[in-house]
Amino acid sequence: MSEATADDDPVILFDGVCNLCNGFVQFILPRDTDGTFRFASLQSDVGKELLAEHGLPTDELESVVLIEGDDSYVKSSAVIRIARRLGGIYTLFGPFRFVPKAIRDRAYDFVAAHRYRWFGKKDQCAMPPRDVDVGARFLE
Repeated sequence: MSEATADDDPVILFDGVCNLCNGFVQFILPRDTDGTFRFASLQSDVGKELLAEHGLPTDELESVVLIEGDDSYVKSSAVIRIARRLGGIYTLFGPFRFVPKAIRDRAYDFVAAHRYRWFGKKDQCAMPPRDVDVGARFLE
């Protein structure tokens, strides 16, 4: 396992240039009051290392990925798992895991294919400033 995740905190990998993906991270941060999740962009060295360790393609940036120990979740499975871990009202996403993965991922892929056109794209990976509250949760 990567030294960056040796503490077994779940890591969310996201497209660092995608405004929708960055918005998803910004949505999670204040709702993850225990600071459970750590974050890394798919484009980062840490992101590529984690993808490779879990047998996932390192050149495809079409998915949010959740790494939990030896397990990895992609696309809709990652989103549902993240929502369930956030708890509260977000656990209402849990039953979607019973919808066939092919159907869930088809909807996910449709949004992913249009995300830059609908939400825009940054010129470079957007990472928050290193501050005590949030910055330490982002892996470099």
